[in-house]
Amino acid sequence: MKLSKIAEILDIKFDGEDKEISGMNTLMDANENEISFFDNKKYLKELPNTKAGAVILKEEFKDYLPKNTIGLFTDEPYLKMAMLTKYFAKPLIQDEPSDISFYAKIAENVVVGGNSKIDDGTLIMAGAVIGANVKIGKNCVIYPNVVIYNDTIIGDNVRIHAGAVIGSDGFGYAHTKMGEHVKIYHLGYVEIEDDVEIGANTTIDRGAFGKTIIKKGAKIDNLVQIGHNCEVGEYSILVSQSGLAGSSKLGRNVVMGGQAATAGHLEIAPFTQIAARGGVTKSIKESGIYGGFPLMPQKTWLKLQAKIAGLLKK
Repeated sequence: MKLSKIAEILDIKFDGEDKEISGMNTLMDANENEISFFDNKKYLKELPNTKAGAVILKEEFKDYLPKNTIGLFTDEPYLKMAMLTKYFAKPLIQDEPSDISFYAKIAENVVVGGNSKIDDGTLIMAGAVIGANVKIGKNCVIYPNVVIYNDTIIGDNVRIHAGAVIGSDGFGYAHTKMGEHVKIYHLGYVEIEDDVEIGANTTIDRGAFGKTIIKKGAKIDNLVQIGHNCEVGEYSILVSQSGLAGSSKLGRNVVMGGQAATAGHLEIAPFTQIAARGGVTKSIKESGIYGGFPLMPQKTWLKLQAKIAGLLKK
């Protein structure tokens, strides 16, 4: 799409050099043929280093734009970004033939979308739906009624239990000044590395841009929610009913107890443990065992509960 057409769709004044835009991406991942957006000062340091061909942003930040990046100026860059995602969303159905290994075993009532690849030794059981452009590696087991959305990449020796949904849109909306909700079409995907196991009825959202990634050896229980653009580190464990808000990043061997959860856009240090119902609202830079809400070292949390119980007895 021409940049001038994008400006017309978004009702943004544009009188610069026109160019072809092939897609949307984050500031750090966009190339000269893609458009990005900037609306959070937390990421201001990324703006001067972006390679994006164009950026949607407020005019007050125009001096931070690189020389070869074109600015589209608006007082609502997040909303305009959301409106534009609709125009770069891929078709949901593809007609190209899929590549299914002779050595894979597929139940009769499985649906496999176009241009997908299923490798040797993989078993896909009754009622599963595999979308378009999906890649599933060797010796995987996909249990009944699993839904794997378009563009998902799955490594070798992965097990996904019944009813899990991989690659659905994240819960992302921009809001107008009148309080209307504008859908952000999620243009990214999910990648699951080797030796991962995913429990029944767990959901893993695709990236808004880029990917949500579950790294090698991670084990995810039933009824876990993983938001868009999250990163689950190698050999991490997420226990039932735990949840990660969008763009949470877990280091290697992180353990999340039952009903533990994170706020979005934070990091948890490797080998950290979060006790059941722990609420993580800030990044954890030092590994340890934490619990409670607000989060604190688990020993401190237990002592606090004992003190409270003692006060009640009096």
